[in-house]
Amino acid sequence: MTRHMLSRIAVWLLAIVMIVFGVMHFKNPDAMLVYVPLYIPGGIIWVYVVGVAFILVGLAFILNRYVAVAGFILAVLLLLFVLLIHLPNWRDSGDPAMRQGALVNILKDLAIAGFALFIASNAKNQRLYELS
Repeated sequence: MTRHMLSRIAVWLLAIVMIVFGVMHFKNPDAMLVYVPLYIPGGIIWVYVVGVAFILVGLAFILNRYVAVAGFILAVLLLLFVLLIHLPNWRDSGDPAMRQGALVNILKDLAIAGFALFIASNAKNQRLYELS
């Protein structure tokens, strides 16, 4: 396999994961609502907005359109999750299992944000038709 093909497979894997996450926001929005902090107005609306964003990012990556914009949007969104949701959950939880879960979410979202930034920074080099 060529290096470029491996790169495209990695992008497609992330795209599929993001689409699945997006669909999950629509299939069970009440379960996702518990992650929206009470100090952020809008409640359930944010669950749907994030679901749409995840699906659109995944489609942009698969269709190889607006890849840089999608990558930057995904990175910013995930960094906001870290700052507004996961860090406060880690800081404020008294339960060790909940703290560990929050830490795992911090690391996961930072890793995905890093990959999204990498994809965005290399978007001009990603061409679907150059798989050879």
